[in-house]
Amino acid sequence: MKHHLMLGAASAALLLLAAAPALAADLAPTEAADTTAVDAIIVIGQGQSRQVQTLKDEAISLEAAGTSPLKAIDKLPGVTFQSADAFGAYEWSTRISIRGFNQGQLGFTLDGVPLGDMNYGNHNGLHISRAITNENIGRVELAQGAGALGTASTSNLGGTLQFFSRDPSEVFGGQMNVTGGSEGMYRVFGRIDSGAIEQLGGLRGYASIVSQSTEKWKGGGDQKQFQYDLKAVLPLGENGSLTAFYNGSQRREQDYQDLSFEMIKRLGRNWDNTQPNWALAVAAGRAYLTGTALPAPFATVDDAYYAGAGVRDDELYGLALKLPLGETAKLDLSAYGHANQGQGLWYTPYVPSPGFGTVGSTAAPLSIRTTEYDIDRKGVTGGITVDLGAHQVGMGFWGEKNTFNQARRFYAETAAAPSRNPLDFQENPFFTQWQYRFVTDTLVAHIEDTWTVNDALKVNFGFKAMEVTNSVQRIAGNPLAGEIESKSSFLPQIGFVYKAMPDLEFFGGYTENMAAYVSAATSGPFASQNQAAVDYITKTLEPETSKTFEGGLRYRTDRFQGVAALYHVTFENRLLAASTAAPILGLPAVLSNVGGVETNGIELAGEYKLTDNWSVYGAYTYNQSEYQDNVVNGSGVVTARTAGKEVVNTPKNILKGELKFELAGFYSKLGVAHTGERYYTYENIGGQVDSTTVADLTLGYRFDGETWGKGLEIQANITNLTDEDYISTIGSGGFLNNDAAGTGQTVLTAPPRQFFLSIKKAF
Repeated sequence: MKHHLMLGAASAALLLLAAAPALAADLAPTEAADTTAVDAIIVIGQGQSRQVQTLKDEAISLEAAGTSPLKAIDKLPGVTFQSADAFGAYEWSTRISIRGFNQGQLGFTLDGVPLGDMNYGNHNGLHISRAITNENIGRVELAQGAGALGTASTSNLGGTLQFFSRDPSEVFGGQMNVTGGSEGMYRVFGRIDSGAIEQLGGLRGYASIVSQSTEKWKGGGDQKQFQYDLKAVLPLGENGSLTAFYNGSQRREQDYQDLSFEMIKRLGRNWDNTQPNWALAVAAGRAYLTGTALPAPFATVDDAYYAGAGVRDDELYGLALKLPLGETAKLDLSAYGHANQGQGLWYTPYVPSPGFGTVGSTAAPLSIRTTEYDIDRKGVTGGITVDLGAHQVGMGFWGEKNTFNQARRFYAETAAAPSRNPLDFQENPFFTQWQYRFVTDTLVAHIEDTWTVNDALKVNFGFKAMEVTNSVQRIAGNPLAGEIESKSSFLPQIGFVYKAMPDLEFFGGYTENMAAYVSAATSGPFASQNQAAVDYITKTLEPETSKTFEGGLRYRTDRFQGVAALYHVTFENRLLAASTAAPILGLPAVLSNVGGVETNGIELAGEYKLTDNWSVYGAYTYNQSEYQDNVVNGSGVVTARTAGKEVVNTPKNILKGELKFELAGFYSKLGVAHTGERYYTYENIGGQVDSTTVADLTLGYRFDGETWGKGLEIQANITNLTDEDYISTIGSGGFLNNDAAGTGQTVLTAPPRQFFLSIKKAF
């Protein structure tokens, strides 16, 4: 019954979207425009030649405290997002796809600073949940196509997400938020704004700090984060500024066990790693190593490990100058840096601790296996825009040098009791399996002209050129050296906006893009860790490319704003790494080009203000992404029959709806998201995940300032309102060719209904 109710609510939102223009004409008299105008927290890209939406900070603040902005933008058309936690911040499980492109094929920036591809175990950036505290995000801009030419990304074959931090306030003040809720969750956030200091030329800044901790919703273990953000802005003249920021993050999160359909059927959706039952993990490891019967309820040693965890320390900093150059030009110049140390670890039964099996040894029949990361990035971006009347010409560049060290190590444990904390950085390994140093040099430049033909028509055209060089140096492990280059001197982008009427505009565009190779020992051209394979790959591999056509219309009145867009995307030279074993073994995959993908789709989105107090938002996406070729090995043998099959983790139908209400300090939001069936198998044989419909509810009250003082607010959030039992993340252990038996250990179940309460106070 609840499925029908939720679907009915989402369908009603879509029907209102379709009927909104007519309703606006009937219900919105001109004299009421000032009091009933759409006060949108989603801005649907007026004046843009591409499909673009902007999500304001008010939308993020309505989510449960600590919620990733990735989960907040899930309401936008074309977007699919999953996570195995209520906040969408658990990095092993977060997956975002846009128009059939997965997370590693999208672009991400923060205030123009590149965040890399934001994949887990990232080699060239960091996740947005570590780059900045959620409460300090000012807005998020999504371009479902390849994004603007000046975006600092070499992975944005598909969409681009640009995050922008809030500016420091002109007035002295601060904010304190305290949150508690399900699974012992607590979050404390504090920020203080200096206000404009006239004695220092109007310098203003803020400093914030946040601490969050929650127990896992199943199994044992915790997920914790500590962050601090610093930002300062110094005005320079009338229109210039110098901005500096320094953000730090310490993230400690324990993992959920990857499951299979067979495991869920046999062990239940709440099955997880064995922590805190150390004895069971030791018994399973001993049985595996000695060839004896596994303890109940294990069917295989991979049913559960003791624990897994991700440990990350990051520092992200930058300096940005904005300066007018006379009356017709302006300069933007910035420099940034990023330092990261990280470990991803599992308690593996495949490698025992040294001494296990010898008389009198206290060694455990398992060890801790880590993948260790060390990133040191430094870069510069710059651009000049010149206003020549009807033409606005812009040109810019981005250069970065990234040194990435990656290693696989093993650490000993004792049989009687665990001697190490999985949330600590591990020290004193007994074995380094491999370690490599990667250097990536990136240089991108672009030029663009926006031509205002007349009052109704605006055209933009330009191109970018990019050159990315990846090299590898062996420190430990198999001998390995080599260099590979991704290079293109002409990646064009053209577009137009035509204002047919004051309320109606048409837009369209075409973009070509290319993705640079990944430099890592666990993905990309060097992941085979075999010199002969790397020599062959560097001579034969081609970088992935995309060509995107999109067009549509936008309509806006006092009560309604909406967009309808059509798109066609061809994706060529798709790279596929053939997995050779279970993820826990960590064996490398071999990379090759395996053909292309063709995508066609339609996106609809709109927001309608029913009355002064009620508003409704709806978005619908139909996306058809299909592989165009079978996967063929070097001998011409078909290894995967993928031609004509649906792209993994890409539902055809996505439907989102929100109903909001505000009156006399009280506010509420009901959000509903329907996601169609998805596959985690390339051949679409087995591995189909059922469609889901999930609802979240927000209730809050802003107290009267005269009685309670400035900015007192209380907010309650209920995630997964109907307690839906469903699979959220797929492909957590990689995508498979086929899985008719349902034994692929690569899915994660969603958390049950959870409750959170926040008290917020401004001063």
